[in-house]
Amino acid sequence: MYKLRINPLARKDLLEIREYISKELDNPSAAEKTLTRIADSYGKLKDFPHIGIELSSKIDVVTDYRFLISGKYIIFYKVDDVYVSIYRILYGRRDYIKILLDEE
Repeated sequence: MYKLRINPLARKDLLEIREYISKELDNPSAAEKTLTRIADSYGKLKDFPHIGIELSSKIDVVTDYRFLISGKYIIFYKVDDVYVSIYRILYGRRDYIKILLDEE
């Protein structure tokens, strides 16, 4: 079993998702359900770290990011010998490739 690490930017993403759905969409219960669904999705990575798709198979850039879709959100992560590290959790309709790769 791998250990799960949540990068500070991914934690910030989760807070922003909660805030947007709770306040902007005025639906706190949907916000909690969304966060629970996302957490359930990335929780599976501890046992099955390679269930996500290699990002480099979808774009013409060499990267060791993998991604997993959870509802309308995309979880970007990397796997090493011990850890599954969650780097970002982004809304699928955003320019997530630009956001993700501009940070490297």
